[in-house]
Amino acid sequence: MVTVGELQRDARRRLAEAGVETAALDARLIVQHELGLTHETLIAEPGLQVDQTGRDAVNASIARRLDHEPVSRIIGEREFFGRAFAVTRDVLDPRPDTETLIEQVLEIARLKDHLRIADIGTGSGAIIATLLAELGTALGTAVDVSGAALDVARLNATALAVEDRLEFVQTSWLEGVRGPYDVIVSNPPYIETSMIKSLSPEVARYDPILALDGGADGLAAYRAIVPQAFERLEPSGFLCLEVGARQATMVHELMTEHGFLDSGPIPTLRYDLAGHVRVVTGQKP
Repeated sequence: MVTVGELQRDARRRLAEAGVETAALDARLIVQHELGLTHETLIAEPGLQVDQTGRDAVNASIARRLDHEPVSRIIGEREFFGRAFAVTRDVLDPRPDTETLIEQVLEIARLKDHLRIADIGTGSGAIIATLLAELGTALGTAVDVSGAALDVARLNATALAVEDRLEFVQTSWLEGVRGPYDVIVSNPPYIETSMIKSLSPEVARYDPILALDGGADGLAAYRAIVPQAFERLEPSGFLCLEVGARQATMVHELMTEHGFLDSGPIPTLRYDLAGHVRVVTGQKP
């Protein structure tokens, strides 16, 4: 038998030699998951013996990672805003950049209590479930065209004990959803169709195409969402949209064309930690 420390070092080495930038983190998460260990145990007891069954399980998961499968999909969860969310092949893997959207809504929440929030294209439910967990008086609607995605969102909402404040609706964008809402949020598909094949294998091969493909210019989802959101927002309500690189100006112009104003005391453009515009916000008059 080998020790857990030896197994972790070997996993890290194999991933690093394959060019995986996060080799140390990925190896640790996989070893923890497959052996049922906490991070603390991994640090405190590197001499723990691992039997052949455990070794085979770790090696199988390392092989999947070497084939570019994201760790979150191997272990079935992703941390987002300090909480663990289940992820499956049916939902987008939540990104740290999307936490910028959470921060924007939390700033809006300082202006008004008891928010009614809709999340369009909810996927795993990471956005809306996080918002309801952070805002104890808020109510939400999780919208997705995929029934399988809504099942994952329900699972995550239940895990965070917010399911009693959350409605689930299977539809395209906001079709058939009445509102009204104080805030509507979305991280829609915004990758240009022609660019999807050039994405990293971790994204192109494992994220659902519905969550990526934004049409020929990447803006198809925004053209559908903006006018529908305007109709379903309360006066002075906010629309907060995550955007991709070089899309902020075009999305802002689209909002203006459909009657949205710059968002007053809330930043119209919110930047992520890398210094890129990540969220565009408009306010209904």
